[in-house]
Amino acid sequence: MHAPGSQLIPVDLLLRAYRAGVFPMADHRSDPEVYWVEPRERAIIPMDGFRLSGSLRKTLRQGRFEVTCDRAFGEVIATCAEPREEHAESWISHRIEASYLALYRAGHAHSIECWQDGELAGGLYGVAFDQVFCGESMFSRRTDASKVALAWLVAAMRKAGYRLLDCQFMTEHLATLGAVALPQAGYLGLLSGATGSPDTTIPAAIRSYSEAASSEASSPGKLIAQSLTQTS
Repeated sequence: MHAPGSQLIPVDLLLRAYRAGVFPMADHRSDPEVYWVEPRERAIIPMDGFRLSGSLRKTLRQGRFEVTCDRAFGEVIATCAEPREEHAESWISHRIEASYLALYRAGHAHSIECWQDGELAGGLYGVAFDQVFCGESMFSRRTDASKVALAWLVAAMRKAGYRLLDCQFMTEHLATLGAVALPQAGYLGLLSGATGSPDTTIPAAIRSYSEAASSEASSPGKLIAQSLTQTS
């Protein structure tokens, strides 16, 4: 299904699509149209199933990155939209990028950023509604940066009372982090069971880890690692 024109995709339309298990993609960066995707198979990371490897636990505890939420949403999505390989096309068109910036301004999209030496080292962004977060894309400029961002996201979602982390398509990389695949019908069942408001927001949960670490004279990464180790 195609939507013609170069105008923004309305926020309410995007949210209705996500609540129906559908999301938009484009054929290339300058594509003025979008098509709506409903995968036959969906990848999710169960809230108690994130796989925290020993090396990632060490990276978190070392506090190698400063982690923030919503500090650089525009830069994160723009970086995710860059082709990963020569001659490759990005599914994040300018129209999609602008539409998700509007979704972010409406409070329904968030980014998690990893900083090193004052520069953006990696991050991810996605869509938040009800007790669901749909991860859209992530990137790394430094080793393990996107993994650290995902670890913080999972910890924040658990703390905030979220129930479903959608990863869209299964990849080998996501599988190493605990992602599992299920039929779209199974995903829709989980989606219908994750309605209602969470206990707090993802940005507030992330801030709470930083504040707790400061009061305990610890590092936020250590608290994140401890939280994930409880069920990992």
